[in-house]
Amino acid sequence: MTSVPPVSHAEADADAGDSMHWHATGHSDVVAELGSNSERGLSADDVAERLERHGTNELEETPPPHPMVVLARQFRSPLIYILVAAAAITLLLREYVDSAVIAAVLLLNAVIGFTQERRAETAVRALMGLVVPHAMVVRDGRSQEIESRDLVPGDIVELESGGRVPADLRLISANALQVDESLLTGESLPVTKSIDPVSQEAVLADRSSMLFTGATVTTGRARGVVVATGAETELGAIAGMMRSEAVLETPLQKRMTRLAHVIGIAVGIAAAVVFVTGVALGGEVGEMFLTAVALAVAAIPEGLPVVFTITLALGVRRMAQRNAIIRRLPAVETLGSTTVIGSDKTGTLTENRMTVTAIWAAGTRYVLDGSDPRSGFVVDPDASGPDMSEALERALVIGAAANEASVELEGDDPVPTGDPTEVALLLAAAGHGLDLGSLTSGTITAEVPFESSRRYSALVVEHEGGHEVLVKGAPERIIEMCELQMTPDGERPIDADAMRDEAQSLAGEGLRVLAMAWRPPSGDMATTDVDGLGDLDGLILIGMQGMLDPPRAGVADAIATCHRAGIHVAMITGDHAVTARAIAIDLGLSDAESEVLTGVDLAELSDDELTERIEQGNVFARVAPEEKLRIVHAFQRCDHVVAVTGDGVNDAPALRAASIGVAMGRDGTDVAREASDMVLADDNFVSIAAAVEEGRITFDNVRKVTFFLISTGVASIIAITLGVWFGWPLLMLPAQLLWLNLVTNGLQDVALAFEPGEDGVLDRPPRPQREGVLSRVLWERSLVAGIVMAAGTLMMFRWQLDRGLGDERLMAAQTTALTTMVIFMAFHAGNSRSETRSVLRVNPLSNPFLLVATLAAVSVHIGSLYFAPTQFILRVEPLDLETWMRLVPLAVTIIFAMEIDKAIRRRSLRRVQGTAA
Repeated sequence: MTSVPPVSHAEADADAGDSMHWHATGHSDVVAELGSNSERGLSADDVAERLERHGTNELEETPPPHPMVVLARQFRSPLIYILVAAAAITLLLREYVDSAVIAAVLLLNAVIGFTQERRAETAVRALMGLVVPHAMVVRDGRSQEIESRDLVPGDIVELESGGRVPADLRLISANALQVDESLLTGESLPVTKSIDPVSQEAVLADRSSMLFTGATVTTGRARGVVVATGAETELGAIAGMMRSEAVLETPLQKRMTRLAHVIGIAVGIAAAVVFVTGVALGGEVGEMFLTAVALAVAAIPEGLPVVFTITLALGVRRMAQRNAIIRRLPAVETLGSTTVIGSDKTGTLTENRMTVTAIWAAGTRYVLDGSDPRSGFVVDPDASGPDMSEALERALVIGAAANEASVELEGDDPVPTGDPTEVALLLAAAGHGLDLGSLTSGTITAEVPFESSRRYSALVVEHEGGHEVLVKGAPERIIEMCELQMTPDGERPIDADAMRDEAQSLAGEGLRVLAMAWRPPSGDMATTDVDGLGDLDGLILIGMQGMLDPPRAGVADAIATCHRAGIHVAMITGDHAVTARAIAIDLGLSDAESEVLTGVDLAELSDDELTERIEQGNVFARVAPEEKLRIVHAFQRCDHVVAVTGDGVNDAPALRAASIGVAMGRDGTDVAREASDMVLADDNFVSIAAAVEEGRITFDNVRKVTFFLISTGVASIIAITLGVWFGWPLLMLPAQLLWLNLVTNGLQDVALAFEPGEDGVLDRPPRPQREGVLSRVLWERSLVAGIVMAAGTLMMFRWQLDRGLGDERLMAAQTTALTTMVIFMAFHAGNSRSETRSVLRVNPLSNPFLLVATLAAVSVHIGSLYFAPTQFILRVEPLDLETWMRLVPLAVTIIFAMEIDKAIRRRSLRRVQGTAA
């Protein structure tokens, strides 16, 4: 290592960051390598030169998309491209009414999508708020406050409890320092930091000699030297990974793209066939071209883009009611297609609140009486032992007395502040009925704060003419300090091995264990001065308290629901393997024999090896951000649609890479929300299961609407094509076909978007990724429906045409054909409400919008036959009673046809299921 004199020129740090393992190097060597001085800091000249060299201590902020970019995104769909082409063609043909109607559809679709995206972007726009505005530094030998953006490598930074780390620091001094790094590492508890170097191979969460940008000091004081700023920090590296991950196309976008290609190809072929065969059969070229355009207009579901957007927007609203905020419309359906959910542990699967759940006191095991920390403790029914309530209360008093946390009440709800472990001890004592205001009956004369080197804290109380000592700390350390232990038979010599086994038993359940010891009042204490106490000994072991961050209520049921729905749920956490396994077992994610893959395990696996093992993994612990990203990619290589949850900065790359990233809205970071597609307002996994259900309902409704509209298109193509081949006049005009697609059908297809979910939505497996918007069954059913409706329309057209001659009779025939199709679709809307259930078994009032829309569509159409402006635009006329008496019964046949098709397929499905059984 090159030695550099203190306060040297700025070039001393030029390339140090690339060659040094700061966490594994002694702090004095780090300071020297950076050309700084631990007492005086940098000079003003050095700061200016380094600021020029390294730039400001800021992360590059991605600006929000320009409104015009958001607007342009609304037109990036093959279906939209087809509509634009149709508008252009009708404009060239001087069919201005048709062009105006199509343009209105395009505008409405763009407005809905634009409004939704801008509202969501405004609601959850991240501001990269983790870089603190100010920092306390030592420069030119004096402490001063500066803007954190002006920090440079080599600066000496001072921190105290409650402060946020402004840059990556190598510690040079630390006093009882504990830091919350959960946003970066996923560690659920504050970690103890020291100045001692660690192994070069230590993962980020184990680099105890380092402080990282965005972490929060929970207790203690520290001084550190800046080793990295801005994009060079660990936070900057994570932001870089996030930016490098491309935003994936959602499953629904892929399906809609494929559907649009199918429609485009089918429309092109059908139009070409009609034009060529029509001319070959002797038709006029101009007339055949108009017919081909009419067929194209008929086949394109002009209303689909709008209804697609409306259906997704309704899904957004329903999800918001269930605490899931969608940032991008297509993400609504993605959860419905999800096959894997990779969930963070802390705060999502668990309460993010340390709770004492088990206490060993004088040989008796106690457990929390319920899930609320205020419910008190009872003897564990699964363990034997007498009720040692006196020892239990003393253990609770010791845990709560020497405590720097506090709890205040807002109504009936406790509002804690301080270290999570200390808060848990306070709530445990208060929950058991102890008065936190009078835990000790004497005067506190000395306190020994917890330090990593000491591994315990103590309280000295003057009581009954002497001094009693209350001590809590790491079990192995406290046991060493004890001569006696409390038992049901009184005080007995300590069985150290048995006590270590008891502590290990609690730790094996994923609990963080603290031991409680006591020395009775005595007058032989030489001093009450903290520095003079030295190492305490001769204590009596009273008990141990085990705590963890407990699973959220309802999460186990939600995970079971996901399993029933065919979704693989995996826990991906930065916490320790033992803790992760314990929570996973409680939630039904794994059992005691299941393997837990750690970050170290993942580092030893190649990408191919990880892909082979990934589907057997349910619990991944102690993982770093890049390893979480590898896990997501491994699942995706297995053709999974992956949803990932996260709240910390460390989760951002995986959130961006996932098929759908789910960020926490209450306790999550801005960076995580920026990378996400969905934000949970309550940070609860239960809301994810609810969102999966809503996603599936949304896709079902998209499918129902698509089937309804495609059926109309198929019927129009068949009818117009056969009419040309029969040598008949044009069945319907382009304006009439647009009227059918956008006005009459348009009311019903929008109403289908309001369909409630069918029973058993979460009892079926996820849809195959390669299955389109319409399944094979629905494509076949669309053909059947198209044939039935086309046949009926042709029959009524021919019948009306044969009733007379001249242009008036042709108008009557075209009006009859249009009206027949309108009535067909009115009945067919009911068929579209379920893919498998009979329309007779679906409550017509469960979707009142559809009932009203169907009546309105028929009424509007009948009114258009009598209203002069629509008569002129559509070239229609009123129909006589005989025509109505014929076409209405004929239109009812679509219900019989669909009921027969559904019955045949239900019988076939039962036969297949019976054979499989």
